Amino acid sequence: MDAKAIRQMFPILDQEINGHPLVYLDSSATSQKPIPVIEAVDNYYRQNNANVHRGVHTLGSRATDQYEGAREKVRRFINASSTAEVIFTRGTTTAINTVASSFGRANVKAGDEIVITQTEHHSNIIPWQQVAKVTGATLKFIPLQEDGSITLEDARNTITPNTKVVAIAHVSNVLGTIHPIKEIAKIAHDNGAVILVDGAQGAPHMKVDVQDLDCDFYAFSGHKMCAPTGIGVLYGKKQLLEEMEPIEFGGEMIDFVNLYDSTWKELPWKFEGGTPIIAGAVGLGAAIDFLNEIGMDTIHEHEKKLAVYVMERIRTIDGINVYGPENRASLVTFNLDDVHPHDVATALDSYGIAVRAGHHCCQPLMKWLNVAATARASFYMYNTEEDVDQLVDGLLKTKEFFGNVF
Repeated sequence: MDAKAIRQMFPILDQEINGHPLVYLDSSATSQKPIPVIEAVDNYYRQNNANVHRGVHTLGSRATDQYEGAREKVRRFINASSTAEVIFTRGTTTAINTVASSFGRANVKAGDEIVITQTEHHSNIIPWQQVAKVTGATLKFIPLQEDGSITLEDARNTITPNTKVVAIAHVSNVLGTIHPIKEIAKIAHDNGAVILVDGAQGAPHMKVDVQDLDCDFYAFSGHKMCAPTGIGVLYGKKQLLEEMEPIEFGGEMIDFVNLYDSTWKELPWKFEGGTPIIAGAVGLGAAIDFLNEIGMDTIHEHEKKLAVYVMERIRTIDGINVYGPENRASLVTFNLDDVHPHDVATALDSYGIAVRAGHHCCQPLMKWLNVAATARASFYMYNTEEDVDQLVDGLLKTKEFFGNVF
């Protein structure tokens, strides 16, 4: 894969920050957008802007075709069995909250268990905390190994016949851990539980086949996979979605409304009340076309090589602490001795290098790591080994500067 050629498709990367060429290493927070996606959204607003599923005029028909066409692209992208299983949401957070509020509160009761891990993003912790509080269920955590990974043995020991829901990230946004979802799904199902997968860091970086994984729900965001902000997907097995009640009510998700009662549309529209994120869906469809043209396996292999290279290079720096397992996704989370991660990120920005600093919406994991915050560099298809070299050079300069200060 020619990452340098792909980089030319992302206009934002062709700029200088503080007098240095931009090195964007924050794709786990949000990816940049390629020209085809920008043009698709622009064309929608210039040529086809109308509400969907309502008007019979030409613009309305075009908009509806594009919106539902994007749904079919998502279906193929994750290998769902039907477009009825593809719900458009505002993002991963909304998707997880939909499952927690609808499925969770209706099916979990006192004495039941909800199993998650300490590595989860807040968006996959807080909704389940709320379900546990409302229902009286117990929240349980699969133990972590020293490197932050989990074992299938610990998963088997934690998930029991009392477990109703297992909620776990496909990939940790802090440690880069790639969890064995297919195997954990089998353990969950063997105990009569359903499994929800937070795919925010999975779907952008590797091929996802929800039927092969046999997950019951899979949630992901468009903005981390080259699409616009504000659009995401909830995949759910049709039987489960049919049994669930919508959590947002209003226009378009109804079948018939009378004075005292209403009925809902069929899937997937019963979960899409109000005017949907039409331009976002169009952009997501264009992003999927872009990713498919490159190839998800090609992207994954490129990132695996980058992950190995960054681990080799960053460990040459004295006084750096790297968190997470050896086998990881293409991100590295670290701290420099005696330098606050916010200072590290600020110093790197002075060299044009964009990284994330903070608790990464994973405060329980930060507590487990015994740190208040960390710095994180995350990579995507448009990053190169030269970007890694720039990061290491910037860290060495940062270390030298703060060493002289103190």
